Amino acid sequence: MLGIEIGTFFLLFGLATVIGFAASLLGIGGGIFMTPLLLLGGFVATQPEAAGTSIAAVVFTGLSASIAYIRRRAIDVRTGLVFMGPAIAGVFAGYAIGNVVDAGWLTIAFGVFLLYPMGVMLTGRSSKDVHAHIEKTSSGVRFYVLAAILGLIAGTVTKLFGIGGGTVFVPSLVVFLGFDIVTAVATSLFVMVPTALIGSVLSYAQGTLHFEYALPLILGIVIGAQIGPIFGRRIPKRRLRQAFSLVLLYAAVNMILKGIHAVG
Repeated sequence: MLGIEIGTFFLLFGLATVIGFAASLLGIGGGIFMTPLLLLGGFVATQPEAAGTSIAAVVFTGLSASIAYIRRRAIDVRTGLVFMGPAIAGVFAGYAIGNVVDAGWLTIAFGVFLLYPMGVMLTGRSSKDVHAHIEKTSSGVRFYVLAAILGLIAGTVTKLFGIGGGTVFVPSLVVFLGFDIVTAVATSLFVMVPTALIGSVLSYAQGTLHFEYALPLILGIVIGAQIGPIFGRRIPKRRLRQAFSLVLLYAAVNMILKGIHAVG
């Protein structure tokens, strides 16, 4: 089956279903789990291959979950479009940076960066509680400028780390732009579709995308991503923030250790 054993196929499919559920519930692409899974599980040999394969599945996390959230009218399309352009530019920036800069140091820096929103969201507080709210109005220049900057950063890390950008999108929308957590999750998934798609094309061009592993991940992700939004209605928003903070903590520690190993 595309050069992959049946047992391996269904193992990845099952794990991806669980990842898709968690990813759609928390507004992340799932790459934050899939990249370590592929690398530490010995399915691929290098981090770029794990990231390149993971990001192909991230496209379908965003597509599947976005369909579910569109039915709930939870996506802020206007803000998503503001993020989308700079995020796409960020994907190309990440491609360029990854070719010239030691990825180990970038990975450490990103892990450290994640600790701030992790700490804020662990308390379950909204951005208003930490005085970081920026008024979301059609004439708010600060809002659009900050959204563009954050979109650029998120797109860059999408390509560099193969994580879909949700770890930047969601806390940015909640902590810095004052969004409700459910709207932030839904909008994050909407924005990551084109960014992850372009990242996948670039990964394919680099030869780091393994279709035989991407296929079972995609199938599992699509199924799991339909389940997350259903449960999201029943979970208190404070608990969603706290759950996402644990994902950020995992991401931060994973990125820092990976970076230290790379530069060591």
